Parts: sequence; structure tokens; C-alpha cells
Amino acid sequence: MTPDPAAREGRRSDAERERDRIARELRRAPSPAAADRRRRRRTGLLWGLALVLAAAVVWLAVGQLSDSHHAKPLAAPIVARVLVPEGETRRQIALRAQAAKLTGSYLKASEHSPLLSPAAYGAPRDTPDLEGFLFPATYEIYAGSPASRLVDEQLAAFRERFGAREIARARALHITPYELLIVASMLEREAQLPGDLPRVAAVIYNRLRLGMPLGVDATIYYALAQRSGQAQIGGELTEAQLHIDSPYNTRTHAGLPPTPISNPGAAAIAAAAHPAHVPYLYYVDAPDGCGALVFSTGAAQFEAHAAAYQAAVARNGGRPPTCARKP
Repeated sequence: MTPDPAAREGRRSDAERERDRIARELRRAPSPAAADRRRRRRTGLLWGLALVLAAAVVWLAVGQLSDSHHAKPLAAPIVARVLVPEGETRRQIALRAQAAKLTGSYLKASEHSPLLSPAAYGAPRDTPDLEGFLFPATYEIYAGSPASRLVDEQLAAFRERFGAREIARARALHITPYELLIVASMLEREAQLPGDLPRVAAVIYNRLRLGMPLGVDATIYYALAQRSGQAQIGGELTEAQLHIDSPYNTRTHAGLPPTPISNPGAAAIAAAAHPAHVPYLYYVDAPDGCGALVFSTGAAQFEAHAAAYQAAVARNGGRPPTCARKP
């Protein structure tokens, strides 16, 4: 009789059944050599993928280098140096702004600005523009910038150099800060040498105190330029021009002109704030033509100095005398 398999299985010991299970697991497990082959295959796939990625990165980098080689480089912005000398007017500075390729109208930009109110310095509220406040210096501005940028920088420079001390000096001289600026603007146009600045200031203040007309011809030149729309007027003044009907004619109108006639620098402002303590009432160009002025207290002395200058002009063929002194 054939033994029943189930009965036979039941008679097997637990040890035998465990040994058979382990044997079956070992038959299913890969051999060490097969496992090693699979491991090498996985490693090869990973290295291949890494090489593909590296090649892609190199290809992109080369492409970018090639593109950058053919691309046009960005142009560096051009910086314009705008030199504004002491004593120039708005119209003269406008020509410099135009030459520096600034955009827009400098004359329009220098009429009014939120950065500075002339009325704060004692100017009438109907003051037409910012003449006198446009501080002279060298400014570096990107070419193509609006002309208002130059005006802003000039006003900022003025506020740095005309402050509480200058305002206090104006009060000590019994004038407004704006009037001190007007005096400084005349000094710039009348005196060529720094040493003459405080002496010309003394003449102006002495005449104002006595109620005498100032007789500063630079104010007439300014009136003529304003009327003609030109940047400046040259040559000797004619008799008709000396009698031009204008509040800027300080030969026929007493007191200061209504506005500054130029934009003064630090030296002229300092001289206007600290005039020389001298009794002079007159001055005229020295006959040597070297830029100095000759001062006097009386009319007779002034007439003698003026005659000496006119004789030097005649000797030079009607032209201002030429300085023979070596620089």
C-alpha cells in the first residue's frame, strides 16, 4: 500500500522542513558571479548617463561662447565733462550744455527748480530765472542726460557754498543774501585779478551808501545780451548803448541791477561778503593792459587815470593795450 503523502509530510521533522526551505531559497538566489555582472552593468549605465550629461554641458558652453563671440559688446556710457567758468551767464552755459550733447533746453531748465527758491534768499517773487545760483565748476554728466541734470548739480553745489555764514554777512552789510549775490556777479565781470575783487566790492558798497549810480558797464553789456538773445556782446559800448533804457543800466539807474548779471564763483562771493575797508569810489583799467585796475577816491584823480588808459589805447591803434609783462 502506498504511503499517503500528507501523512509522510507530517512525519518529517521540523529540521528537515527548514533545510528544504533554505535549499529552495539558495536555488532562487543568483550566484556571486551573476550578482557581480549585474552590479557592473548598473555601474556602466550610470557612467554612461554621466558622460551624456557632461557632453551636453560642454556643448551648451561652447554654444554660448560662440554666440558671445559674434554678439556686439555693450557700449560704455560716454561721460561729458562740462566746464562752467566763473562769471558766465545762463545763455553762455546753455551753449556749453549743448556742446556736451545734453538734451532739452538749458535755458528752460534754469528758469525755475524745486531744489531752490530765489525768494528764500530775499529775491522778489517774480524773479524770472535762476541767474546767479548756477554755481560754476566742472561737472561730469553722461552724454544724453537732460540739461536739467546739470542745473540740479549746479544748484546743489551753490547750496553747499552759500550758507549761513554768507547770509549772516549779508545782514551785517544791510543787504539781502540775493543782493550780495548780485554784487558778486558784478565783481566777476569787472575784476580780472583776484586781488581786485574786494576793492571793487568796496567801491560798489561805498557808492550805494552815498546814493551814487554804480556806473558798472558790465550791467549794460548784460542788458544788451538779454535784449538781443545773444550769449554775450563784445566791443566798446557806443554812446547810444551807454544810454540804453533798462533797469540794468547802472549809469542811469541808481542802486543794484534787478538780478545777478552772471553766476559767481567762491572767490567773488567771498569778496562780496568781505569787501576791502577802503574809501575808493572809482576804478579804471590800468594802462599797462595786464588786467589790473587803478582805484581812486576823487573824480579828478579818476579822470587822470582814465586819460592814461585812453592814451594807451590810442598808442595801440584803438585796441586795448597789450600786456608786455611775462606771465
